[in-house]
Amino acid sequence: MQERLDGLIEFCRYLVQRFRVDKASGHAAALTYTTLFAVVPMMTVTFAMLSAIPAFEGMGERIQLFIFRNFVPSTGEAVEAYLRNFTAQARHLTWLGVAFLAVTAFSMLVTIERVFNDIWRVRKPRRGVSRFLLYWAILSLGPLLLGTGFAVSTYITSLSLLSGPHPMPGAGTILKFTPLLFSVAAFTLIYCAVPNARVPPRHALVGGAFAAILLEAAKSLFGLYVGLFPGYKLIYGAFATVPLFLLWIYLSWLIVLFGAELVCYLSAPRVWRRKALPRLLVLLGLLRVFYERQRRGESTRLANVHRAGWLLPEDEWEELLDFLEREQIVCRSSGSDDAWVLCRDLGSYSLHRLLNRCPWPLPCLDKLPAELDESWYPALREALERYQKEREQLFGDSLAKWLSPSHSE
Repeated sequence: MQERLDGLIEFCRYLVQRFRVDKASGHAAALTYTTLFAVVPMMTVTFAMLSAIPAFEGMGERIQLFIFRNFVPSTGEAVEAYLRNFTAQARHLTWLGVAFLAVTAFSMLVTIERVFNDIWRVRKPRRGVSRFLLYWAILSLGPLLLGTGFAVSTYITSLSLLSGPHPMPGAGTILKFTPLLFSVAAFTLIYCAVPNARVPPRHALVGGAFAAILLEAAKSLFGLYVGLFPGYKLIYGAFATVPLFLLWIYLSWLIVLFGAELVCYLSAPRVWRRKALPRLLVLLGLLRVFYERQRRGESTRLANVHRAGWLLPEDEWEELLDFLEREQIVCRSSGSDDAWVLCRDLGSYSLHRLLNRCPWPLPCLDKLPAELDESWYPALREALERYQKEREQLFGDSLAKWLSPSHSE
């Protein structure tokens, strides 16, 4: 039990570290800025799609009311009125204005996909037709699915078993958790569809549930803060709703991106457990895997490196590959984007040259592990020990002696 608790704490620490390394706060700020400009176009497209179907007439306004009542703190009431007016005016735009709204909505989707691909370390984002089809599905099928789901939930809510004079036991609890279930479904779909990578649905569901619960808690705390500390009204006056709404959007994106980090690293449960090793040792271990697989006529993928005992996260794998590719030591295998092969004879490339070109410093002896399951490690450790002793002998004199005029005599 203690081991599992320690593992959970270490995993949470790793997630927070990755969240900071990925600069999620900056991405959330960029998404907040994009959302500010794209929320009206997205609502306009949603209302237009729903109004095109007679059965969904008036459904857009009901969905908007449902979202602002259940997913946005009470500070969004004034913003809701503004957005409703903006959306009503946007329906009377010319074709040029409609095209501008579509471009704005597409730019938001591009930004979201780029941020998610950065989290998943995707080197090649979607291009051309596949990207257009994904965005078109979100803008066209998304509102229709949302309207269908909302209509079904409204019908179920109106049943006498739930809202009649004698409701079924537990009906109030079911209705209370309906917004949470909508949030879980929405986040699960986002985590599955947006990144250009294979995401297991169960991991997306875990991340969706985590993000939905965290968003619900954040909404309660945010509403509590606004109620207990109304000092912002003295500073901003009637304009106070806008910065509060922007702050809420920013917090929401932070939660969404943290959920994305969780989903991403649930697919690699062993990576965060590895012990930190000097980058030179990891590089040599990686080259050993490449060398052995090359001799068998096989290419190398990250999964092969993991099976060989080197549990590299994708960002470290990409960093090492970039260095080896610049040195023209490895290259992509023909016919595959994620498979790599050696493109240089290692018999003509010395370790001395690798150390000189390597951007990472030589490890200190106290940071070297006592043992490592690699045949080359004992000889390397012995060479580093000899190098350390010789360097101490050569440079062991004090700075005063080195800088004195008589030192060169």
